[in-house]
Amino acid sequence: MANVIPLAAEIRERAGKGAARATRRAGRVPAVIYGSKKDPVMISIDPLDLRKQLRGGGFFSHMFEINTGGTKEKVLPRDIQLDPVTDVPLHVDFMRFGADTQVNVGVAVVFENELASPGLKRGGVLNVVAHEVELICAPDNIPERLTVDLTGLDIGDSVHISAVNLPDGVQTTIQERDFTVATIVAPSAVKSEAEEAAEGEEAMAEGEEAAEGEVEGGSEE
Repeated sequence: MANVIPLAAEIRERAGKGAARATRRAGRVPAVIYGSKKDPVMISIDPLDLRKQLRGGGFFSHMFEINTGGTKEKVLPRDIQLDPVTDVPLHVDFMRFGADTQVNVGVAVVFENELASPGLKRGGVLNVVAHEVELICAPDNIPERLTVDLTGLDIGDSVHISAVNLPDGVQTTIQERDFTVATIVAPSAVKSEAEEAAEGEEAMAEGEEAAEGEVEGGSEE
């Protein structure tokens, strides 16, 4: 089950652009709680609390419990507006959810046991194809992360989504193919050596063909 993060808020009495600007001038971030067939609730958040959650990563995959001074609501962040120049948060949308709510959410992929990968120990490079995987699940079942075990993987091996353990009730949005999450690839130095060797062999082969041509030409004279 996903961790629930407490987040304090204050009720805003008025909606609209003017009210939102007034909230920002007062040093707070305007926000709204909507969904679950209930009326929207206008709130404001301390910008320091919000920035702390944004810096922690995975903001849109975390479940929050917003306390508006006696009333608590479990919500998911669904949208955030940032200033195009300063990246300062301007507005946040939070969605309530019910018992049957299913959401699409991106969850970060992390890798473990790199020292147990023969390919990485030999100088191979971990090529991450999917840093995040989009899942479908109930809000209170969102995993904190998806973990990939690199034990035993060698250069040329790939990890597909079918090898990643998903919690019960959680599935990927892509169902029609077993997509690649990561591969172990040869380092550029190894590739360069292989290319140089191939070029050398090709040059030798061309030289041998040219020599054979010269020999054949001399015999005809």
